[in-house]
Order: sequence, then C-alpha cells, then structure tokens
Amino acid sequence: MINTEIYTLERINKWGENTMMEHLGIIVTEIGPDFIVATMPVDHRTVQPARLLHGGASAVLSETLGSIGANCCVDNEKQYCVGLEINANHIRGVKSGNVTGRAEAIHIGRRTQVWETKIYDEQKKLVCTSRLTLSVIDK
Repeated sequence: MINTEIYTLERINKWGENTMMEHLGIIVTEIGPDFIVATMPVDHRTVQPARLLHGGASAVLSETLGSIGANCCVDNEKQYCVGLEINANHIRGVKSGNVTGRAEAIHIGRRTQVWETKIYDEQKKLVCTSRLTLSVIDK
C-alpha cells in the first residue's frame, strides 16, 4: 500500500521534472493507499496527425501512473519496479482539453504488481482502459 504521509503530491510531481512526465504536462493530482490520479493535456505534445489524443500518449499516462504507484509500494532503498507489459484499449477520441487517469492496484506482490488505469475526458467519458504488469527488482 502507498504511504501517503511519505509520498506527497509535491514529492511525486518533483520526480517528474526533466522526464517525459514533464514534457507531456502530466501532473499527479491525487494519491491514496491503492490509487493515484493525474491529468494530461490534449495539445500539440499529445495528439497524432488527425489531431486526436495519441494512443501512445494514453499509454505513457497509464505507465507513468502504474509505475509511480508501484514504486510507492516498495522500500525504495531495497527495491524498484519496472514495467514488464502494458496493454491499452482506446475507446474514444479526444480533440482538446485534458484527460484524467486513475490507476488502481489490482495486485501488489513480492515480485510483481498489476495496476489498472482508466482514462476519462472532461465529460467523464471513458477514453482508454489499460493494464500494466510490473516486476519488483532487488537493488
């Protein structure tokens, strides 16, 4: 489970400095014991040539959320988590505004974790659903 006293929004968003998270404008907005929420703009950084939210950007948001959540569930001095597999189902297109992703832990084990992310548009319509499997690695 995520210790929200240690892993604050400020600390988590600082991790994103000088990373793809910052480049795409991903901002973590909420964190709980088994979930994490972030927003991402739909703009020139995140759309494909048809001007719709790029599926790869949705996958980045999903992997970012799952990876942060997973790494907040292990002792960072002894272990870290990395993605093994991600799948994403793109449900509807988005042309502008922001999307919000909410990742929830499905399985937090000693050697693997599984996180499910659902991404919604500003009208709360489902845009993408994704599942990320991560490996827990000893340092």
